[in-house]
Amino acid sequence: MTIVSIWCRHYGDSIIGIGPDIPWYIPSDAKRFRNITINNTLVVGKTTYETFPNRTLPNRKFVVLSDTADYEVSDKQNHKVITDINLLKDYPEDLYVSGGASVYKAFFSIEKIMPDVVVDCVYHGKMKEGLKGPIISVQPCVDVIEKKYFALPQTFELDNVITTVWLKKGDFVEQETVKKILNYLETEGK
Repeated sequence: MTIVSIWCRHYGDSIIGIGPDIPWYIPSDAKRFRNITINNTLVVGKTTYETFPNRTLPNRKFVVLSDTADYEVSDKQNHKVITDINLLKDYPEDLYVSGGASVYKAFFSIEKIMPDVVVDCVYHGKMKEGLKGPIISVQPCVDVIEKKYFALPQTFELDNVITTVWLKKGDFVEQETVKKILNYLETEGK
């Protein structure tokens, strides 16, 4: 099993949201997320789960982290609720950690489930103005990445988003998963 973390954060402040909103809309970023995570299992918190249309995405399974074991998911066959993140360390499938910030922070704070791969998409443009709510940042996760991961030398730029793939230092990383991600990044936008 490989754990992959994927996000798009704002350059310079690592903001991924303001209140319930992503403070930009970049169709190519949404497409990148869709194509990298297709046919995989996403790990999300309840708030993120509830932002997906009908609380689902085609051709994906979900693990919803919740402090409520009886939280209702939209597809009981393909979505499950887990109340203890430590249960994911022996999960039988690849996991794609997909938000929100508290879920990212939980994974980056526990060595046994720290992501093996990070797809770090950094938006270098302006954020939408007038959004209300708390600023949501993954800066603590970025700090961990800078200490415990190494960046692959090739970066990918499309629509003001620079994507870097990071691998956890000292751990074996399943090469098929990394190749799949890199192959997609190399061909996107062409």
